[in-house]
Formats: sequence, structure tokens, C-alpha cells
Amino acid sequence: MNIIRLLCELFVIYLLFKLVFDFIIPVYRTTKQMKQKVQDMHSRMEQNRGPSYETQSPPVKPAEKQKDIAKEYIDFEEVK
Repeated sequence: MNIIRLLCELFVIYLLFKLVFDFIIPVYRTTKQMKQKVQDMHSRMEQNRGPSYETQSPPVKPAEKQKDIAKEYIDFEEVK
């Protein structure tokens, strides 16, 4: 009976070992790498966005938008 219990305990220890080293540690490393890559990409996007900000057109005021919309509107009348 002691041998069976010892084998069961060794099997459980083996399963825990496999779980930790084949699943938990690789998932942790992958998550860490992905976070780092996302941060790198975010910082690159911030660097690229900086100089192009000056070349963008100024924002359109709401009153000017209304005038533009009124110019594009075509009155529709039904012909019988």
C-alpha cells in the first residue's frame, strides 16, 4: 500500500512540475513579451504622430460645417 501511495504522490508531483514548466512559465513569458511589444508599438506610434501634427488641417468650426452641409443639400420635389 505504501508503494501505491508513493507512486501516486510522485505522479502528482510530476503533473505539477509539467504544469508549471510546460504551461504556466511559457504563458507568463509570452504575456510579458506581448506587453513589451505593445508598449514598443505604442511609443513608435507616438513618435510618428508628433511631427505630422503640424501638417494637419485646422479643425472646422461647427458654423462652417453647417454652411458646407447647406451647400451640398439639393431640394427634392416630386414631379407628377
